Amino acid sequence: MPPKLRNFIANWIINTLAVLVAAEIIPGFQWGTFTDLLVASLLLGIFNAFLRPILMLLALPLLIVTLGLFTLVINALLLYFVGYLLRPHFSVDTFWHAFFGALIIWIISTLLGVLTGRGRASVTVRRGGPPGGPGTGGPVIDV
Repeated sequence: MPPKLRNFIANWIINTLAVLVAAEIIPGFQWGTFTDLLVASLLLGIFNAFLRPILMLLALPLLIVTLGLFTLVINALLLYFVGYLLRPHFSVDTFWHAFFGALIIWIISTLLGVLTGRGRASVTVRRGGPPGGPGTGGPVIDV
């Protein structure tokens, strides 16, 4: 299997699990079968790839003023739109359900991405001093 396809499937599974957790925690989510969740997470991923950058550009002043917190509103709008399009198989009752669902999806997908090494964030543990040894330049902060 090509690496890009493997990464796509892994990210799709991570997002599906995140949507499943959000749908189980938030009472305003309705879904029928696991296939409905797969389709909803695939559609959400497509919207995040194509519509989200456009919405981020249009909302740039609000993103700057809110220090990026308006991103949650954009994510909630996309999730609410997915629920609207896939009704009755997958639906989100209100915008606020979508907002808290988007927050949970973001947290879960980030955690799973870090744990699997597929996310944008990563945790690196280095033992020893800086590369090149001590006194090789750069600021030193001792606490």
